Amino acid sequence: MLRFGLRSKFILLSCFLFLLPWLGYEYVWEMEKFLRQGQEKTLVGTTRALATALHERPALFDSQTNFLDLVVKGRDLYAYNLSNPIQLDGKLSDWQPYQSLMWHYDERYLQGDKTTHQSSDLSFDHMVGKYESFLYAVFKVTDDSLVYRAKNSLSLTRNDHLQIMLKTPQGQFKHYIVAARQDGWVNAFDAETKQPVTKIQGYFISTDSGYNIELRFPLSMLGNKLGFAIEDWDQGRPEPQTMSTSNLQNPNDIGSVLVPSPEINRILKGMGHSGSRIWVVDNHHRVLAQSGSIHHADGVWADGIADQPAKTWWQRFEQNYLHPLYYKVLTRPENEFLDTLHDVAAMQGTHIGKALTGTPASSWRLTPDNKAVILSAAYPIWIQDKVIGAVVAEETTNGVRTLRNKSLEKLFNVILAVMLIGTVTLFFFASRISSRIRRLRDTAEQAIDAQGRVTGSIDYSDANDEIGDLSRSFANIVGRLGGYTNYLETMSSRLSHELRTPVAVVRSSLENLQMQPQSELSQKYLDRASEGVERLGKIITTMSEATRLEQSIQSAEAEPFDLRKVITGCMQGYQLTYPQQAFIIDICDTPLPVMGAPEFIAQLLDKLINNALEFNLLDSAISVSLVKNDNEAVLTVKNNGPLLPEGLAEHIFDSMVSVRSQQLQQQPHLGLGLYVVRLVCDYHKGSVIAVNNQQGDGVEFIVRMPLSIPKYKDVTQNS
Repeated sequence: MLRFGLRSKFILLSCFLFLLPWLGYEYVWEMEKFLRQGQEKTLVGTTRALATALHERPALFDSQTNFLDLVVKGRDLYAYNLSNPIQLDGKLSDWQPYQSLMWHYDERYLQGDKTTHQSSDLSFDHMVGKYESFLYAVFKVTDDSLVYRAKNSLSLTRNDHLQIMLKTPQGQFKHYIVAARQDGWVNAFDAETKQPVTKIQGYFISTDSGYNIELRFPLSMLGNKLGFAIEDWDQGRPEPQTMSTSNLQNPNDIGSVLVPSPEINRILKGMGHSGSRIWVVDNHHRVLAQSGSIHHADGVWADGIADQPAKTWWQRFEQNYLHPLYYKVLTRPENEFLDTLHDVAAMQGTHIGKALTGTPASSWRLTPDNKAVILSAAYPIWIQDKVIGAVVAEETTNGVRTLRNKSLEKLFNVILAVMLIGTVTLFFFASRISSRIRRLRDTAEQAIDAQGRVTGSIDYSDANDEIGDLSRSFANIVGRLGGYTNYLETMSSRLSHELRTPVAVVRSSLENLQMQPQSELSQKYLDRASEGVERLGKIITTMSEATRLEQSIQSAEAEPFDLRKVITGCMQGYQLTYPQQAFIIDICDTPLPVMGAPEFIAQLLDKLINNALEFNLLDSAISVSLVKNDNEAVLTVKNNGPLLPEGLAEHIFDSMVSVRSQQLQQQPHLGLGLYVVRLVCDYHKGSVIAVNNQQGDGVEFIVRMPLSIPKYKDVTQNS
């Protein structure tokens, strides 16, 4: 029959409890990998859906497709989307959020002779931006000598001024000049007709280092070419210095301008609820349109799993106690992280490069502050079998990580529950096992008394485990030991009974032989045989005595008597019987009432005195004392002689145990004397111990008996 032992059960249960958290944790991590793969496929599908909406729609890209093959930063301008309209006041406060996007123009952009130029002569910071249907431009000019346009002068160019060259949507090039007579509002003039152009409005203000110009004009005036130039006239210098974004003298050299497409923006706006940040780039990697914020672009993975207010006691317990513990191991997704692609004019990346070659691709990147992982996917936009641009979508993995954390929270809850249930189960399992073991121990201790007697039996268990096997083994052992012990206990009486008749026959035969005349040698053998028979008779008598005492104890009725009188009478008899032995007697004067049998006490003292006489050294006294200690009578018998062997003090009161040497064994001895002492002590509910004295030159036997009520029978005992 197949069965599992206790060890196997514990091992299996321990392995299960150990493997459960590890398997669950690994499962959640594998789930996160699959979720990330699903997020990647979903994001590619998002870009594909948007690119499908832009395929074969050249009207959306007509104004964006005539760029140079090589886009040069500083020459080719990008109109950033502005979050708010610019207030034209020349103070540049509205441009503060876009300071990092301004481009610095220095002597590299100076037209003509550069040998005499210094940085303080002329330089400027510039950018253009788009808000709704207007294009805004800002110029922060550094000029060591500001020359205004003279009030009565018709000339627009013999003073510091700004030149604008643009290409209209109809393909015509227009040249405009902005020259200020004083700080304040300014308008542009047509460079050819010298007529003011009211559509181009601006504000001019001087500064400590030069001046600032802010401009605004409608996007309807602008095609895809735009350039600016600052012309600086200084006193005493015959020729001006011109610093420009591109060469305005040659229309073919004018830089391009990219304005985010409002049509594409409207299409992207419809994707604003997709949970992604979406870009549309041209085949020069320049951004045509953008929608969404990466800080909120976690896809649809975290929808519906936001933390809700705790309503039940369990939810409050989980949020207040369990979650702080869990998040010592887990990490919460960061919503605040560094975004390097915020308001960029051009985008780079291997996935974008592949998309512009016609292959959809995706990539993963870590933010510079290592707080978030961003997934990017790109899909090509086709027009007449030609890739005109790409749709780029980005999402963070915060949604997936939030799902993972929620899963791990549930997993940890389950693990805690399983561990708690497992611990309680193991506790009850261990308690049941320990209870069974304690019962088996108590039963075994009750079955065998302190002297090794088998006084009962063990009720074995039918359980099919190790403890059941152990209980059955103990029951079998105790049963066999009980039979053997009973045989030993009755062997002395059987031997004494069986040997008595043959010993009597041998003794009578020897007596008859001794009555006949014998030779000296025969007489010698007869004497030795008679001596052996006498020794055998004494052995039988001793065995019979112990058996009779056991039987007498079982049937004796206890009666009150004075222990002091019994001990006193016995010691008087020993002094007369052994006149050559010195005794030191110390017996208290107060009565010591004891319930029991005085004749048994006499036998107890007789055995102790005989034992002391056999082991006592010559010329040394045997000390006997009887005192009262609380509710006990304490009898002490001391003699000088050999010490008790180590480890045998507790066993010398067992049946047939003797420590006598061969020299002391001239008289037959079966080790039953001290056994009789123990039987008498047990009968009187007392105890006896044997110890080596403190001086280390002898042995003490100490008998303790409880005292009874002070009513006793006056008995004088003589040995």
